Amino acid sequence: MPQDARLERLLDFLRRSPTPWHATANMAERLEAEGFRRLEETEAWRLSPGERVYVTRNDSSIIALQLPSEPLDALRMIGAHTDSPGLRLKPHAPQTSAGWLQLGVEVYGGALLAPWFDRDLGLAGRVHVRHADGRLEGLLLDVDRPLAIIPSLAIHLDREANNGKAMNAQTDMPPVFLQGGEHADLDRLLRHWLAEQHGIEGVEVIDFELALYDVQPPSRVGVEGELLASARLDNLLSCFIGLEALLASDGRQGAVLVANDHEEVGSASACGAQGPFLGDVLRRVNAALGEAGEEGFIRLVQASRLISCDNAHALHPNFRDKHDAAHGPTINGGPVIKVNANQRYATNSATSALFRELCRQAGVPVQTFVTRADMGCGSTIGPITATELGVPTLDVGVPQWAMHSIRETAGVQDVEYLIRVLTAFLEREAL
Repeated sequence: MPQDARLERLLDFLRRSPTPWHATANMAERLEAEGFRRLEETEAWRLSPGERVYVTRNDSSIIALQLPSEPLDALRMIGAHTDSPGLRLKPHAPQTSAGWLQLGVEVYGGALLAPWFDRDLGLAGRVHVRHADGRLEGLLLDVDRPLAIIPSLAIHLDREANNGKAMNAQTDMPPVFLQGGEHADLDRLLRHWLAEQHGIEGVEVIDFELALYDVQPPSRVGVEGELLASARLDNLLSCFIGLEALLASDGRQGAVLVANDHEEVGSASACGAQGPFLGDVLRRVNAALGEAGEEGFIRLVQASRLISCDNAHALHPNFRDKHDAAHGPTINGGPVIKVNANQRYATNSATSALFRELCRQAGVPVQTFVTRADMGCGSTIGPITATELGVPTLDVGVPQWAMHSIRETAGVQDVEYLIRVLTAFLEREAL
């Protein structure tokens, strides 16, 4: 089992990261505590061999770099994403029905909707305000107490409820927020909560990006606590694992951790994996410490490797027929290499062989996932980053149940397994 301190850090990270902005802020806080220096994209960079630095974009994506003390000739990169499927508030969210204030919501990503009913929901995200002097500022907000609920319709009023009823995201999902809704003022509530959390008064709310989330905290489950249950395991678990590996590595080699936003909606954004964020950062690093010019950058990328970490589908004991019989990874059975002949995953035999060798040397079991040939396959930042950058890439992940549910399940032992392998990857001399 993982060390108690590490597991407590994981539970705390999951609890304090209800949105991509919070996850990025928490990762940045941890990096700074470990001696990483923050870079700003709008400023000139002065980099030195052996330095540890990080940079964010949109406050929701982050790249951390351990610069090698020797000449920069290869990078060992770990990729993840900070976002998770869920319910986001619409810009004009308040709406009233039957004397109740409700919140208009939009489904973000491929959320499994049924588990959202009858949950205690908090509210979190980013709010932009105007101060009295005209200054605009973005602030994080996390109201981590039950504010809203999406009540189910009683089975007496819908006798077909257990027969696979389809849900309408527009009409079935708006949560109940406040009684007497015709008198409610969401802006006033936001200002009140900002005053509570940031001590600011006299501001005007200009805009926001807010999400609902389940306030039930993460927990260990099972007679021996062998399972981990939490919201947003996909893919905050990989963010945590990648960060732990980076901080545990010896720092001799060039190492990168990139955690992009917007993976769940296709990655096509300035801070997503299909955008230029990683390429921009690596070009600036190479210009400062590597072989100058475009040819030097291409040589660096081709000598590097990326391990894209995004959770895998574990074999479900109630739905074993949903897996290919020879490729059903088990929880606490080790990290999973994800393979797809149609390039939904970026794994090839060369990158897979490297990971298998790392697992062998680290004493970690390894599994393989291939979807059934008669089912569709999801994707990750792996193929997108490989396409944008050209870096040889592997897709791996911790096996989990209930992916894209409001509460997901993974194995405690698998967390330690993947951290051990990724640490070995970051310390490996020859790629």
